[in-house]
Amino acid sequence: MKKSGATVTRRTAIQGLYAITPETGDKWDAATLQAAVAAALRGGAAVIQYRNKHSSAALKRKQAAALAALCRRHGVPLIVNDDPVLAQDCGADGVHLGRDDPDIAAARRCLGPGALIGVSCYDDLERARRAEAAGADYVAFGRFFPSRSKPGASPAPPEILQQARNTLKIPIVAIGGITPENGADLLARGAAALAVIGGLFHADDIETAARRYAALFHRPDPECGPECGPECDLTHDLAGTAGGR
Repeated sequence: MKKSGATVTRRTAIQGLYAITPETGDKWDAATLQAAVAAALRGGAAVIQYRNKHSSAALKRKQAAALAALCRRHGVPLIVNDDPVLAQDCGADGVHLGRDDPDIAAARRCLGPGALIGVSCYDDLERARRAEAAGADYVAFGRFFPSRSKPGASPAPPEILQQARNTLKIPIVAIGGITPENGADLLARGAAALAVIGGLFHADDIETAARRYAALFHRPDPECGPECGPECDLTHDLAGTAGGR
């Protein structure tokens, strides 16, 4: 029987701080990982991706189930890296696919029409075009900066975000070495979401780190005058409709 996440529908746009769990092997049990992700959510993470390539199947199931329950409580989508079957089993909202993973059609058959399916496109715009045509809900480019999590990944030029924004109608995610200091430029070039691993989960205070990233997605409304204070809730998304038209 197919399970589908209750948090989102396929039409939900991927946007904002996209937090990806770190590779911790068996060092973190389900409760430890859940606590770390809860801190990221309190800080403003808008999407969570569960990524664990090296632990046992039993631990992956426990961690994924714990995160699915947590994300449902927060109304935030959970994406599982690489594994449509695990995403189905834990009731996640979707799956993220790389070069060596099942194709989009197979993932869609497994997860159903309401699932979110993302595709890594590295520095390859044509791969992104093919992914969109095949039914992907978002694409990811990068790495854009040196990254401890992906040290061997080929660098992607920031200009690819502008090219993708002018070509694609689905949201664009940037990944790889992104910090609160360099992320704004990627948003201005067309990214709708910033995917972060180490900048969040290697921080001493995960919640505070998440707040710094989340702040990149908001600026004061130009209609606000000098009398407006921090309580003013008229904000505009820096990413606008980039990549998610």
